[in-house]
Amino acid sequence: MSNCCATDGSCHTTAEIRTTYKVDGVGSAHCQGVVARAVGGLDGITAVDVEIGTGLVTVTTATEPDEALDALIAETVDEAGYDFAGRATA
Repeated sequence: MSNCCATDGSCHTTAEIRTTYKVDGVGSAHCQGVVARAVGGLDGITAVDVEIGTGLVTVTTATEPDEALDALIAETVDEAGYDFAGRATA
């Protein structure tokens, strides 16, 4: 039995998938906090890291983000007053 499983055989693993997006206009700690709170409040987002200056927003989810989540993040960022530029390229 692997260390992810309970004695009854059920598994309690939590996947952590990190996806990075680009948001324009994140130039201060205030902006960082606004974007982090807005995106972090969405269902399915377990953690958010927002970089000041670069506008890179890394979200952690339990499942692979789909187009619906991307659209929801875009709408949320827009409503917070920032420009969503899509997924960041590696």
